[in-house]
Amino acid sequence: QVQLVESGGGSVQAGGSLRLSCAASGYIRSPKCMSWYRRAPGKEREGVANIDRFGRTAYVDSVKGRFTISQDNAKNTLYLQMNSLKLEDSAMYYCAVRTGDTICPNIGRDYFNHYWGQGTQVTVSP
Repeated sequence: QVQLVESGGGSVQAGGSLRLSCAASGYIRSPKCMSWYRRAPGKEREGVANIDRFGRTAYVDSVKGRFTISQDNAKNTLYLQMNSLKLEDSAMYYCAVRTGDTICPNIGRDYFNHYWGQGTQVTVSP
């Protein structure tokens, strides 16, 4: 059974940094696309970044230049390095995995993911 467990969330002041991790356990069929999403209170879920099996990445415009998605295949772990955090980055962050695609769908699309984590809260204060 596949499990995704996020960690690394917390409270930080604007301009600060956090690094989120998503540890995957269980067999996940390749190829796969791994993604980070977020949902702020009262807002729609938003795709933040994704990465495919070749390490190609994509980001939503609002985080470009500030966030970096990466993966450690040996550790089955996905990361999201978040720098220069803004108040509007406050949200619950989720990792997700979509199997069967050699390349990831457009991060702006609401595409299906086979597995989801429980989320980790990120709160950015003034």
